[in-house]
Amino acid sequence: MSFLRTNPRATARLRMATLVAVPVLAFSVACGGGDDSADGAKKDDAIADVPDAPAASAAKGESKPNTRPAGKSAFYDAQMKYVQCMRTKAGYKDFPDPTLSGYLDTTKIDELASRLGRNIGTKDGKDRLCIPAQQAAMMAEPKRDQQKDYESMLAHAKCMRDNGVSKFTNPTMSSGNAQPGGDPNPASPSIDPESPSYKQAREACKSKLLDGLEGRQ
Repeated sequence: MSFLRTNPRATARLRMATLVAVPVLAFSVACGGGDDSADGAKKDDAIADVPDAPAASAAKGESKPNTRPAGKSAFYDAQMKYVQCMRTKAGYKDFPDPTLSGYLDTTKIDELASRLGRNIGTKDGKDRLCIPAQQAAMMAEPKRDQQKDYESMLAHAKCMRDNGVSKFTNPTMSSGNAQPGGDPNPASPSIDPESPSYKQAREACKSKLLDGLEGRQ
């Protein structure tokens, strides 16, 4: 029986290759393990920490907080107290609610005045009992952009003239505040707001006025 004889030099080279291969294999395993464990865990944690996007929250049916400005809410509440005063102490039980922004609904107020045959407008009511509530509502009104108000009333005044109310004057700016236009001589009116032509023009031009300006000009 014969035995296979191994070359001593070949044996030495084989041992050296084995010694080199083992550390390389260990290094490769370590790197691979890092990707699958430590770094992978960090990536998973990072993804888990990202808050839901608005669309995702909406899809889950999560409710959104009320974002309406506190000032607007306070203004609306103050106007409601004035409206309640007009309904009870002043005797106008059908006095309309304010709009959602808090401003009085002048169109509905005018309709009520016409139905009752008297001009209630935004007056203080019977025996002036609603003056405190009216003043409180005025104080609670959010600050307005006077330049935007002026531009809105200017467009409205031009529209009124274009629709047949030729004497309707432009607004003005005084000390940084927009002053309404309208009748050139309010003390001795030359424009009849109850005339069919005026009402028609007002209806055609009401979209020119920003919220809260209707009834002021």
